[in-house]
Amino acid sequence: MGVRVAIQGIKGSNHHQVADAYFKEVFELVECLSFHGLVDTLLSKEADQGVMALENSIAGSIIPNYALVQSNNLHVIGEYYHQIHHHLMALKGQNIKDIREVRSHPMALLQCREYLKTQSHIRMIEDVDTAQTARQIQEGKLKGVAAIAPKIAAEMYELEILESEIQTIKNNATRFIIIKTKNTVIPLEEINKASIRFITDHKRGSLATVLNVMSDCNLNLTKIQSLPVIETPWKYSFFVDITFEAYENFSKAKSLLSIMTEEFQVIGEYKNARS
Repeated sequence: MGVRVAIQGIKGSNHHQVADAYFKEVFELVECLSFHGLVDTLLSKEADQGVMALENSIAGSIIPNYALVQSNNLHVIGEYYHQIHHHLMALKGQNIKDIREVRSHPMALLQCREYLKTQSHIRMIEDVDTAQTARQIQEGKLKGVAAIAPKIAAEMYELEILESEIQTIKNNATRFIIIKTKNTVIPLEEINKASIRFITDHKRGSLATVLNVMSDCNLNLTKIQSLPVIETPWKYSFFVDITFEAYENFSKAKSLLSIMTEEFQVIGEYKNARS
C-alpha cells in the first residue's frame, strides 16, 4: 500500500484532500479522531507520516499543534496550502427549513458563522471532524441534521448540498504541515524554508536582537508564534518560520542563534510551498 499517512479526520475531510494532493504515490490512509491520536500513530509506528493543520488565514494559528509537534520531537518535512470550501449538506429530499441543527468541526462553524446567523432556527453543535459528521448523518439516517463539510464528503456519503460556499470569507486557506518522527534529508539546494523554536532570556531587547540576526543573515520571517513555557510561569518560547534563498544563510543563522538563545531547536527544513 505504500507509505502510511495519518490524518485528523476520515475520508472526505480536508486533511484527506491534502494527503491526496501532497502524496503522489499510492498511500494507506490512517484515520485519527484527534491531533493527539495522529501523533500517537507516528510515535507507535502505526503511521509513517502525518498531515496536520497548523494555521488558517481567517481563524489564525492552531496553537496546541505547535506544542504537540515540538514536545514529541516530530519533524516538519513539508507543507501544503489548501483552499477551504464549506458546504451545508443533509439527507436527500430535505430543504433548509427542515434543518434543526448543524454539526461540524469548531473551526468550520467559526468560518461559516455569518451564514449561520441568517438561519436562526438552526442550532450549532461542535463535532470532531467535518466528514465524520457527514458520515454519521448517512449511517444514522438523521433527518433535520446538517453537516458543514467539503463537497467530496457529500459525494462519498450520498448527501445533498443545500447551500454551497457558505464560508464567510471566500479566500479561505489553511496551511498544513507534513510531519514524521525523523527528518527527511533532501538536497540542500532544495531547502528554502525552516521552522525553528527558541527561548530568549528576560533581558530587554533580546527578541529584537534575535530578529536582527535573522535579517542580517538574509532570512525572511514569515511567521512568529509565542507559547508559554509550562514549567516556568511568564516565560515564553517562540516558534518561527523563515524562508531564504541560500541554505548557507540559514546555516550561518543557526550557528549564531544556537549561541544567543536558550533551547534552540530546528523543527524542520523543507521546501516552501508558496515559492
